[in-house]
Amino acid sequence: MTRETVRRGLDEQAVLLAAGLADLAVSTLGTAVGTVRGLLRRSDAGALAAEAEHDLTARGRLVLDRFATAPAAHLEILARHALARRTDDDD
Repeated sequence: MTRETVRRGLDEQAVLLAAGLADLAVSTLGTAVGTVRGLLRRSDAGALAAEAEHDLTARGRLVLDRFATAPAAHLEILARHALARRTDDDD
C-alpha cells in the first residue's frame, strides 16, 4: 500500500463519517420537530410548559447549589477542630 492509497482511504472514511453524522443530525432534528408539533397540539400545553419551567428551575437550583457554594473558611475549620479537642479533653 502506498501513502496515497492510505490517504485516500482516510479521506473516504472522513467523508463517510461526516455523511453519517449529518444523517444522524437530520434524523434527530426531524424527531425533535415531530415531538414539538405533538406537544403544541396538546390541550394542556400551558400546564405542560409551566411544569417544564418548574422542573428546569429546580434543576438549575440544584446545579448552582452543587457548584456555587463556597467552601468553609480555613480558619473557621481550624477553630472548630480546636473547640472539638477542648470539649473532648474536658470529658
